[in-house]
Amino acid sequence: MENIRVIKGDITKQAVDAIVNAANSELKGGGGVDGAIHRAGGPTIMEACRKIGECPTGNAVITAGGNLPAKFVIHTVGPIWGNENGEEKKLLASAYHQSLLLALKNNLKSIAFPNISTGVYGFPKDLAANIAIQTTRDFIKFHTTLHVTFVCFDDENYLLYKNQLD
Repeated sequence: MENIRVIKGDITKQAVDAIVNAANSELKGGGGVDGAIHRAGGPTIMEACRKIGECPTGNAVITAGGNLPAKFVIHTVGPIWGNENGEEKKLLASAYHQSLLLALKNNLKSIAFPNISTGVYGFPKDLAANIAIQTTRDFIKFHTTLHVTFVCFDDENYLLYKNQLD
């Protein structure tokens, strides 16, 4: 059985070792999932982000989970569609890969992802779902102890991810 699943729900309510935040490169919080995670997790997450400073597109950093059910938050920066000189697909795959690597380096067993870059960053949702699932499948082939959940906030993304997994 593959260690990947998709659910429709609120990522801030997931009781996993780490949830992934679709952050901006300044780690300053914002709208969408980023704002929701900072609101639910409380000020300790922002304080940790300020100490880290920034995170380049395609990379990831980790902080404590604050008031969230998750122990950690992995902040990753996905690409803005049409703003990365044709490197958007590579950078999105890297955002997922770097998040998975951080989970592994921190001995985490479960991680939950939102739909990275598909909101205000404008990444085509079907393409993003394909990249997310493929990158994750390639990773967990070699790291079978990691359990990955894609948490979709809306029906459209949920169906796209579910179809990728079927």
